[in-house]
Amino acid sequence: MPMQYKESAEAQGAKPPQIPSPGNNSFLGDIFTSDAPKDKQISCGFYRQEKGEPLVYTYTYDEMKIILEVEGEFTLTDEVGNKVNAKVGDVFYFPNGTTITFESTGYALAFFTGLRPNGAL
Repeated sequence: MPMQYKESAEAQGAKPPQIPSPGNNSFLGDIFTSDAPKDKQISCGFYRQEKGEPLVYTYTYDEMKIILEVEGEFTLTDEVGNKVNAKVGDVFYFPNGTTITFESTGYALAFFTGLRPNGAL
C-alpha cells in the first residue's frame, strides 16, 4: 500500500475551519484519516486557538497534541484545575472524557492525532 503525502500541510493548517460552537475562536481541520473500521480510525491535522473567547471542550475520544507555534500565552486548563501555559514543543494527551479549556492572548497552532473518524467532533 503506498504512503500518502500532503505537501506544505502546515501552511494548510494556518487557518483550519472554525469549530462549530457559538462564540469561540477555535479552528480545527483534519489532514488525514486512517483507512480502518470507523471505531478504530485515527485522524490528524491542525488546531488553532486565537485571542478572545476560550473553547471549553470535552473529549469523546483520545487525542494528543504537539504545540507548534505560540504568540502571547496559550493556556490549557482541565476540569480539576490543572493549568499549563503551553510552549512550542510541549506535548499533551487528553484521554476520552477529559474537559479542557483552551485560551490564548494571541494565537497558538498545534498538530493533533485523535482516535476518531474524519470530521467527528
